[in-house]
Amino acid sequence: MKRRSGGFAFARLAATDLEPTAVPERFTSRWLGSRLRALDAPLRGRRYCLAFSGGLDSSVLLTALAALRSREGFSLRALHVDHGLHADSARWAAAAQKQARGLRVACEVVRLRIVHRRGESLEALARQQRYAALTSRLASQERLLTAHHQDDQLETMLLALMRGSGVRGLSGMEACSAIAHTRLLRPLLPVSRAQLEQFARVRRLNWSEDASNVDERFDRNYLRRQLLPRLRERWPAAAATASRSAAHLAEAQGLLERLGRRAAAQAADGAALRISSLRRLSMPERRNVLRCWIAGCGLPAPDHRRLREIAGPMLEARQDALPRVRWGGGELRRHGDRLLAMAAQSADSPVSIAAWDWRGRPWLPLGPGAALGLIADRHGDVNLSALPCPLRVEFRRGGERLHAAHGRVVLKDLLQSQGIAPWLRGSVPLLRAGGRIVAVADLWLDAAYRPASDAATARGRFRWRRSTGGSE
Repeated sequence: MKRRSGGFAFARLAATDLEPTAVPERFTSRWLGSRLRALDAPLRGRRYCLAFSGGLDSSVLLTALAALRSREGFSLRALHVDHGLHADSARWAAAAQKQARGLRVACEVVRLRIVHRRGESLEALARQQRYAALTSRLASQERLLTAHHQDDQLETMLLALMRGSGVRGLSGMEACSAIAHTRLLRPLLPVSRAQLEQFARVRRLNWSEDASNVDERFDRNYLRRQLLPRLRERWPAAAATASRSAAHLAEAQGLLERLGRRAAAQAADGAALRISSLRRLSMPERRNVLRCWIAGCGLPAPDHRRLREIAGPMLEARQDALPRVRWGGGELRRHGDRLLAMAAQSADSPVSIAAWDWRGRPWLPLGPGAALGLIADRHGDVNLSALPCPLRVEFRRGGERLHAAHGRVVLKDLLQSQGIAPWLRGSVPLLRAGGRIVAVADLWLDAAYRPASDAATARGRFRWRRSTGGSE
């Protein structure tokens, strides 16, 4: 089952794709060497790992790479992913290892156990877990190669069109993209399936045929078996011309991303965006900026409906509103004139803590990315000699009041004055001793625990690291 990699975390690399003029008259190892040098020069000393299914496409690529490796001076190995979705998958894995051994290439088999839940796309789930397994086994600076070719690109673009994708989706797969800690290379994108078949026939290659590739319940297989043959009858060069369109669209997408990043930088307010700046943009500009900014925050892209909700009602809401938009893996919240992005799985309530021995444990974890510390500081505002140990650490329930010189202060008012967003107020640690609030994170300290200005006493300072998922 060949699918484009859009469901996984890939990032575009500017100006790395070859121009459409790189289409070969016929596929050879020599052409592949030139293609790789254009994508990833210099080749000498490089480490390549091929995602090797054992099918025609990856068998041709492995054979050509094996013929090149001594002359070009790179190392090569293969990874075969056994999804365990077919009764013959173990036999295919064994055949892939045998074929790689014949080329003196080490081939590791990675076995997956895919749990398919009702309503999930099995194709998308298998693709996501396959790439996760592949990248987790890559060494530092080792490149991952796949055997996607020109016909795969046509299929990808048509599927994106049927799903209503925008410029990014319609630009198809890239020849070179960032993935995890390294790069993903697809050197065969200018090559047709027919050219790969010719190469395999001349060299009498053997390969495995995945029975799932004829299962027309999968969208890509239906497109490949039912629609593309008729399309090629009318337009024989459909795959080549679609590749040219993909290159044009990729260029347009690059321009959109540059404009989006520039506008996002102008609207930036720390880790947030200023609502007032976004409101001055047209709706298409807003959506473009939001797409670029959300991607830059390391979050998955929201769907079309939610992106329109963010760019419209969320930004246009009144100043005191607290709108929130969530989607799979991401979340945006608004606080005043600021728009903040965070991971959707970030907990609204932190871990409950009973007691903190700050003398023996100067830093206390409070949840994902959050911690509370008490560090020695001769200029600090905490009198360590007077501070009880242990302290009880709790979180806001509502109605708390603080003891101040001029009377009791409502905790909610303090948090508002400190600019703490409402959804973060429940994660602010409260330190108690004998039922009385001694300190509120590093935002407030009871005057009873401050040192006298001229006192020679041990001093310290509270430090609060906010959660990475919901920090401002």
